[in-house]
Amino acid sequence: MTLSPARVPTTSVGVRRLTATLYGYEFLQNLVLLYPLYALLFADSGLSLWQISSLFALWSISGVLFEVPSGAWADAVSRRLLLWLGPLLTAAGFALWVLVPTYWSFAVGFVLWGISGALASGAQEALVYDELDRLGAADRYARVLGRARAAGLLGVIGAMGAAGPVFAWGGYPAVGAASVASSLLASLVATRFPDDRGRSSDDEGWARTLRTGLSTARRNRSLRRALLLVPAVACVWGALDEYSPLLVRETGVPDGFVPYALLLIWAAVTAVSLLAGPAERLGTPGFLGLIAVSGLALALGAALRTPAGLALVAVAFAGFQLATILADVRLQHRIEEGGRATLTSVAGLGTELMTVLVYGAYAVAGDRVSHGTVFAAFAVPYLVWALAWASVRRWRPARALSGQVPERP
Repeated sequence: MTLSPARVPTTSVGVRRLTATLYGYEFLQNLVLLYPLYALLFADSGLSLWQISSLFALWSISGVLFEVPSGAWADAVSRRLLLWLGPLLTAAGFALWVLVPTYWSFAVGFVLWGISGALASGAQEALVYDELDRLGAADRYARVLGRARAAGLLGVIGAMGAAGPVFAWGGYPAVGAASVASSLLASLVATRFPDDRGRSSDDEGWARTLRTGLSTARRNRSLRRALLLVPAVACVWGALDEYSPLLVRETGVPDGFVPYALLLIWAAVTAVSLLAGPAERLGTPGFLGLIAVSGLALALGAALRTPAGLALVAVAFAGFQLATILADVRLQHRIEEGGRATLTSVAGLGTELMTVLVYGAYAVAGDRVSHGTVFAAFAVPYLVWALAWASVRRWRPARALSGQVPERP
């Protein structure tokens, strides 16, 4: 008789603490005033488009090298440890950028940022999902993840709104100092995360965890498809995001107003993140429609090369954000047990590898045509992929892409 009344408030309190910590962590990690300005910082420091693209590629390569090992480390040691360590590395990188604004300082900063992202990638999703599962609330994961992404994007929006006045007041050193401060606060908040995974005493470390996780993916076809879906959705638009300040500048927006123009895009992305829970009901046709419409909006909006076209770019990025969240939710539901951070990091590894290719292609194309043309060209793979997948389904009916938790065998 005492189990039910005691369990409900305990579970509720646990979920509230977890989500409050998660939302605060996401907000502070993204409250980086350098976000809307660092591409301009690089250009103003004399870097060419090739050099800027090489920095973005180095960022992704750093993530590639540390992505899967850090996920296995999180499964074997402590996910919470990685989550508070990551922002400290990011803070060091931001400080280096504004103190010594040279190509090699930017490179070192991106390496630190790449390692930081790899430490959090996989560890954060795994910690949240497993903790919700432990509390009997795994069915809330999509809603929690969507709200976490929205909290992070609110941080981005806040940074964009504050970047203009702070930059006008103190230039790049001021926005850099604010970015360092937000990263340090994120690290402090991360110490509040629970880490109640009940590790077994015979845990043999991250190497065995890595082998076990990869072996599971090889044996499970449904899991492999879910692992491939994440990079397929996320890699192109995630890479284009880094060039969006240059796209905005190309439309004729003055540099001082670039952060405010980017607010349009990220306000839409934030709003749609809150729809992740209801969007779980999208089947495969709806998911493909979302990808196709987003790709078309990106192509048209970028090709216009006017401030008005940025509204369509906002629609495109919002659609891709929702699709990325749904792909991650599907992956988490396909992972039955054990190695969750490792397998999530495998998906992150695929995203980083494909993103490096996008950076290289952008550098080649950007030297020959406008940023708007390059953005429009990169919308084509999404359209082709959606049409090809729809055609395959006509001949080989596929299971609906659903966020519902599958029955465990």
